[in-house]
Amino acid sequence: MTSEVIIDVRQTEISIALLEDKRLVEYQNEPKSASFSVGNIYIAKVKKLMPGLNACFVDVGFERDAFLHYLDLGSQFNSYNKYLKQVQSDRKKLFPFSKATMLPDLKKDGSVQQALTVGQEVLVQIVKEPISTKGPRLTGELSFAGRYLVLMPFGNKVSVSSKIKSGEERARLKQLIHSIKPQNCSVIVRTVAEGKRVAELDSEMKILTKRWEDVISKVQKTQKRPQQVFEETGRAVALLRDLFNPSYENIYVNDEEVFNDVKDYVTLIAPEKANIVKLYTGKVPIFDNFNVTKQIKSSFGKTVNYKHGAYLIIEHTEALHVVDVNSGNRSRSENGQEANALDVNLGAADELARQLRLRDMGGIIVVDFIDMNLAEDRQMLYERMCKNMQKDRARHNILPLSKFGLMQITRQRVRPAMDVNVEETCPTCNGTGKIKSSLLFTDQLERKIDTLVNKIGIKKFTLHVHPYVAAYINQGMMSLKMKWQLKYGFGVKVIASQKLAFLQYEFYDAQKQFIDMKEENETS
Repeated sequence: MTSEVIIDVRQTEISIALLEDKRLVEYQNEPKSASFSVGNIYIAKVKKLMPGLNACFVDVGFERDAFLHYLDLGSQFNSYNKYLKQVQSDRKKLFPFSKATMLPDLKKDGSVQQALTVGQEVLVQIVKEPISTKGPRLTGELSFAGRYLVLMPFGNKVSVSSKIKSGEERARLKQLIHSIKPQNCSVIVRTVAEGKRVAELDSEMKILTKRWEDVISKVQKTQKRPQQVFEETGRAVALLRDLFNPSYENIYVNDEEVFNDVKDYVTLIAPEKANIVKLYTGKVPIFDNFNVTKQIKSSFGKTVNYKHGAYLIIEHTEALHVVDVNSGNRSRSENGQEANALDVNLGAADELARQLRLRDMGGIIVVDFIDMNLAEDRQMLYERMCKNMQKDRARHNILPLSKFGLMQITRQRVRPAMDVNVEETCPTCNGTGKIKSSLLFTDQLERKIDTLVNKIGIKKFTLHVHPYVAAYINQGMMSLKMKWQLKYGFGVKVIASQKLAFLQYEFYDAQKQFIDMKEENETS
């Protein structure tokens, strides 16, 4: 299996697609203005205690207050609290972490009123983004994740991933980490650290330790509360940190700055793979070039088609996701209804496993498969679903089919499910149902080109239009494009973009910055 990562950086947003054998399996889209909050650390204030829930609400600067349960304070909360006071007591000289006092663990059966007071300052990390009407979920047990290690201040444990089976290797890693880890810190050794040399692990340990030292330094110097004191790495790098594996063949990026960030990160964790990071400089939009746009439009939405006319209906409610499997207009199997139902259900299991990763669906998922009479067929379907979900990084649990033919799946939910609207609003009528004559569309474009060149003074620019319109503009020996270039200069370029609707258009200057050329009657 070949894996490729495509990163599309635009003026207002960044999108990341993971392709396995050219098939889209993961997709992330985020506005550049939005901060990626999971993993961020804040020095914040307790706003309200909730004794009934044994929890409190904390102001971290979001629209809704964040939720912190007593059990999420972490066993080392007393040590954190004391060290926090020592750091804030002297704004000039930083109290060294190596001298921090280790206090007894927090009682598991204690109450939030005994541990916290309203207005108290706490150092917290976001573990779940705001979803729907809920604010972020917090923890008081800070962790700094790297490629091979996870550093957790306060504590003295070294834990090794249970997926590393070799007893000899587990012992080697434990002994090695004990010799290089900083004082008063716990470390979790991740699965990918298996077989790694001490130099690689020590290098990452120093990076993670530096992040913790930077957090403490910020806490000491800043007086504003709430205040962000650590920001998780950029979205592109954060995704790569968890996803990266040696099977990657290419990572394509269409922005030089993000390309440098990604290249630096890959060079740091896998120097021999640094050359797989490539800067995309093609004229066609990067997602169109790698057939991602088309896959996004066909993979999202309420109805998802898969093989031989069968399809899934995916509905999202406040409490859970509901999936219905339909055989559609496919022809019946020669072996009868039971074989037909099994074939449709196995195909649905393949597509559903992909959809869960692609949409990042979490919480409870209930799947209504086509009824099957044979117990061995139901067991085969269950095993197929379990096998397909092995590639999923999110924690999940799958139950066998119930007597009603329903499969229940729970999947870790860290951020809202990815919802891409694949329906297009008519850009020329804005929903009124009446448009100007489409024959006059190219005349309208020429007027805007004339304004750009002769009135605004922009000589070099790119016009993005729907592929059908681009084909019309480029047709013939003396095409419209050639006429425009002879009239307005050869700085005029036309690009076909699959993400645009039929009579939609976008202008970009030589620096790829969007130029808004819409008139008042087009936006009203």
